[in-house]
Amino acid sequence: MDNGETIRVLVVDGHQTFAELLGHALAGQADLQCVGHARTGQEALSLAAELTPDVILLDPELSDADGIAIAELIRVRQPDSRVVILTASEEQALVRRATAAGFAGFLSKNGALGDVLNALRTAHGGGMTVSTDILARLLRSTTPVSVPRASGLTAREDEVLQLMAAGLDARAVARRLGISVHTCRGYQKAVLAKLGAHSQLEAVAIATRRGLVRPDPR
Repeated sequence: MDNGETIRVLVVDGHQTFAELLGHALAGQADLQCVGHARTGQEALSLAAELTPDVILLDPELSDADGIAIAELIRVRQPDSRVVILTASEEQALVRRATAAGFAGFLSKNGALGDVLNALRTAHGGGMTVSTDILARLLRSTTPVSVPRASGLTAREDEVLQLMAAGLDARAVARRLGISVHTCRGYQKAVLAKLGAHSQLEAVAIATRRGLVRPDPR
């Protein structure tokens, strides 16, 4: 990163070899540092509290716990730690649960290493990254039948939607628009309600399908 800041990453993955390889990859980046590796949900909770990492890269397929539930609990306990989900699972139920939770990233293990590293940087900067194959699956599974044809978005809600589509979270959107995070979350809830969505990613998927998303405003 330009300011010389090092992003501290906790890796949560039950596969030792994969975690070690990922740790070596992080060590090779000037702006990324692997501060620990948890193999179970309990280890993840403990290390997240002890190390307070900037970003947690978590595989939800854990041996002792529901990984999505663990990730949500970590986010409640350490709200400043951003969570990026990295999974090899193609289960639609997992995709919908993870996207509804609104994590800072949802990536496939089948993707490129560079994409994972960039997603960590994006998460730390307040953005969100979703693998194209996962987004495609969500687009296919999103049923627009119950969604009104007209969005009914106000000008401000449309601004918020465009920034959501660019991958910014509530804090980043609020900074961009010069409003409070509380006010921004209110606009986001209105956007989701008007689009018939349950998460930021689902809202973006619906808006993209309906031609409401314009080129990246950043």
